[in-house]
Amino acid sequence: MVIVIMANHSSSLPTQQSIRLLINNSDAVSKYIKNVSIMSKSTAYAYNRRLASFENFLSTVFGALTVDKLIRRIKEGDQDVFDVLNEYSSYLNNTGISVDTMKQRIITVKNFLEYHDVDISPRKFELKVKLSKSIRKNKEALSKEDVTHILNACSDIRLKTNVMLLASTGMRAQEALSLRIKDFDLEGSVPTRFSVRGEYTKTKTDRTAFLTNEMVQQLNLWLEHKYRTRRVSYKNLQNSASKNKTITEYRTPVKDYIDLVFAVYQNKNLPNPLSLYQDLVRSFAKTLDRMGKGAREDGNGRRRQITLHSFRRFVKTTISDLGYADYSEYFIGHSGSTYWRKKDSEKAELFRKIEPYLTFLNIHQLERQGADIQTKVEELEELNQSLRQRDKVKDDAIAQLSDQLVSLSARLQEIERKQDVGTHDNNP
Repeated sequence: MVIVIMANHSSSLPTQQSIRLLINNSDAVSKYIKNVSIMSKSTAYAYNRRLASFENFLSTVFGALTVDKLIRRIKEGDQDVFDVLNEYSSYLNNTGISVDTMKQRIITVKNFLEYHDVDISPRKFELKVKLSKSIRKNKEALSKEDVTHILNACSDIRLKTNVMLLASTGMRAQEALSLRIKDFDLEGSVPTRFSVRGEYTKTKTDRTAFLTNEMVQQLNLWLEHKYRTRRVSYKNLQNSASKNKTITEYRTPVKDYIDLVFAVYQNKNLPNPLSLYQDLVRSFAKTLDRMGKGAREDGNGRRRQITLHSFRRFVKTTISDLGYADYSEYFIGHSGSTYWRKKDSEKAELFRKIEPYLTFLNIHQLERQGADIQTKVEELEELNQSLRQRDKVKDDAIAQLSDQLVSLSARLQEIERKQDVGTHDNNP
């Protein structure tokens, strides 16, 4: 049976060594995971955990049957692969996991067996392996008022900064946690740009995005707090003369621009964003519970109705509702948008238009932008009034010319009439 051992979280991604810690002596599993890790170490880590579940199933249901023995028995014709997969589906169905998670585990096992030359007909798989159908629920995006209430309820400055970043950029949670200080151009371009490294994106593509002025201010506040001078107390365990004596001193953390923004401690090996994610998820859940918004989804007692991913839907919906659906795809990191090929100046200009709708707590900025808009509205009203006045003058002039034309036409007709009478008198 596989024993899952959590690897050291000091690396930003699961290393080859950490992956080896997760696998047992199964040659088949080791070979498969090693092959997958060439493509992506994080994917190999996830696949290995799924195969751990499969081996637990084998030991529970089939006794001493291991993965290596199973593959041999299938190839020798002593075990039907579809019966095993269907049995595994039934086993997972009783564990309380979500349908999507169950499908991921079964498909991973299917791919694993095919990798080891076990023939699995897609048609037979569909007929013989019964999978529960996913129930797609319509999830409404958060409103701007919801986001504002959540931000105001965040008592932890790190959580507040992270939530605001997600709500103003639409990033994936682990993309945000992978950001380093050097990835932000806080003293350069306007609007402020930041870079997301491709190794942490779902599409494996680097991208550049923008920060609102409010987000820049919040990020600077967090960094000042993170690298502030603080008082530290600890026991002296080295000097025997003053052993167990409490020592108090002031320390200022050294700011390194390769530090992860949301890591609360740093060392030579950067923390794993996955461990940071788990920490922030717990903190976010406590905040929702305190607000009375921690309700969970029907049919799934674990997943909450509001998650960190909800802010991504909020950003996508907000920008799309403004009429920039194609830009919203680019903004949140989808690969199909035409804006990947646009100039940075065009992207920045469009971002300035949507920035007020992604600003939540900066009342002075919103009021100033509102005043600017009101001023422009008043200017347009004055221009419109001027044009109306000008049109009225033109209408009066046209009416006057029309009257003159009628008068001239009448006089011309009178002259022609008199000429006709005179001609008639001269020719009796």
